[in-house]
Amino acid sequence: MIRLQGLSLRRGAKVVLDGADLSVQTGEKVGLVGANGAGKSSLFGLLLGQLIEDGGTLEFPAHWRVASVAQQVPDEDCEAAEFVCRGDRALQEALRASREAEREGDAQRIAAAAEALELAQAYSARARAEALLLGLGFAQGALQQPVRGFSGGWRMRLALAQALFQPSDCMLLDEPTNHLDLDALVWLESWLARYPGTLLVISHDREFLDAVTRVTVHLEQGRLTRYAGGYTAFEQRRAQALTQQAQAYARQQSDIARLNSFVERFRAKATKARQAQSRLKALERMQLLAPVVLSHPLQFEFLQPQRQPQQLLRGRGLDCGFAPGAPVLREVELDVLAGARIGVLGANGQGKSTLVKTLAGVLEPLAGSLHPGEGVVLGYFAQQEMDVLRPDETPMQHLQRLAQASERPGTTQDWRDWLGRFQFSGELAAQPVGTMSGGERARLLLALLVWQRPNVLLLDEPTNHLDLPTREALSLALQEFGGAMLLVSHDRALLRAVCDEYWLVADGGLRPFDGDLDDYQRWVLERARQAAREPADPASADEGEGAQATPENRREQRRASARQRAERDRLLAPLRQAQAAAQRRLETLEARRGQLEQALAAPSPRPAERAEAGRELKQLLQDIEACEQEWLELEQQMEGLQA
Repeated sequence: MIRLQGLSLRRGAKVVLDGADLSVQTGEKVGLVGANGAGKSSLFGLLLGQLIEDGGTLEFPAHWRVASVAQQVPDEDCEAAEFVCRGDRALQEALRASREAEREGDAQRIAAAAEALELAQAYSARARAEALLLGLGFAQGALQQPVRGFSGGWRMRLALAQALFQPSDCMLLDEPTNHLDLDALVWLESWLARYPGTLLVISHDREFLDAVTRVTVHLEQGRLTRYAGGYTAFEQRRAQALTQQAQAYARQQSDIARLNSFVERFRAKATKARQAQSRLKALERMQLLAPVVLSHPLQFEFLQPQRQPQQLLRGRGLDCGFAPGAPVLREVELDVLAGARIGVLGANGQGKSTLVKTLAGVLEPLAGSLHPGEGVVLGYFAQQEMDVLRPDETPMQHLQRLAQASERPGTTQDWRDWLGRFQFSGELAAQPVGTMSGGERARLLLALLVWQRPNVLLLDEPTNHLDLPTREALSLALQEFGGAMLLVSHDRALLRAVCDEYWLVADGGLRPFDGDLDDYQRWVLERARQAAREPADPASADEGEGAQATPENRREQRRASARQRAERDRLLAPLRQAQAAAQRRLETLEARRGQLEQALAAPSPRPAERAEAGRELKQLLQDIEACEQEWLELEQQMEGLQA
């Protein structure tokens, strides 16, 4: 087992672990969660022996074989499948020994090497490596491609495949889903569910953690807290624990105030002095509880579009791609109407990003026609943030340039306030984008996107670098967004929360997908089994057929949901306007109230003016109460409609 006792770790001036305790039993599957920058990767570095603790003890079985994903994949000429096989050190050693024995003609060593090759399963190694690569989304023709021919994202998949291939007793996976599409993610979940060793994984994907892990460890303020269950169970139990802690702290503060009051009143009285001293000693012995300190996650909402045309995008006979004569998608027919919420599904390399870039105007259609409706304002979130951001410019410069090109120029203070809503305050607002982390760049893209006030959102993997609280904030904002949306994402929790229908990009075309995400996961696993030439599971096949039995019903349900949401938005619009007006009146009344109270507090030479101010203040308080009541009633009506 893994055991941490009173462990302390510093990285420069930052305390990563402060007297942390944790036990992980052999064979457990553990999710490590915490805010960005909390020190999760540093803890992995400690377990891998890359860092040394500053205090406490770390017990880690010396005989365990530990697998982890390499952070960099070097340029090599070896084939992808061969690179994966190199992850098994025992296999490589057996192959080396066999070659040397064959070269020297030593029969005894040849026999020993043959036995070692048998133990390392050398004769099935190539097939096992290829099955891993196919499961992670590599095409059949890419298995013989040299490593140096792959891009950065595909190289990280190679590194993941190598980690999965090597025999291990313990596996440490740091954000393994970052470079995966939904197809590969579903396959990885299935593979990890069968992994027999101890697994520790860092991830910001809620459904992935729920599917893979059975224990959650939360890293916060240098302490490790263990919870039973996946991420959803952790959230529930942590909320209960925080509530109990807050209640206990409030009770203790009340006790302290009562004891202090008793001591102060009776310390000098002879008849009560002994009791006062007794309570003073009780105060000294009391173990003080810490107050509940919660981080403030990002919260934002999309501004309501100024115009809402019914026909937003219309494509006929579209060929999408990068080079004439070599389209990635052919003969695409699509209509994006007001209120549409579409999730775009498909494996990496099939053309999802190509489709979104074409709709966003980044790529010109190779053939066919694409017509945006009148008054359409597109908001595009690029998967590669630096495709739309300038590395040498600051967030302030980005927003200033965007604002000056729009109808909302604003002032420098307006821009600072806006960026502050997205956690770009002080020096961070003046820091060049090229020096920022992926999460910071993603938040900047969101800030710029919301500023544009779009009525069509085209989102290509918006959650890649976002932590879980920020993903939750994005999900809530998209649920309230009043326009249409196309979303490409491998975050199933986000897809389930905000999408009503799905399009499938596969085999060079685009078509509606008749089913939900569970149906899609079964479809992905079935295709993966066929690609790996594995026999399909009859039970799962029957289940898939049952799920696909009534596509018309599903389509009608999605249409009904879209109609219901459009009607809800129509009813909500006047309520939102009325509430905004009530809020403005309330602010005006509160400002006047402050003026009157200040005037009444100052000495007045004229009693008549003082009396008049008092009468006005009395009426003002009644108006404020009525305005607050109106605001609350409007809020209740909106909550009822949203429910």
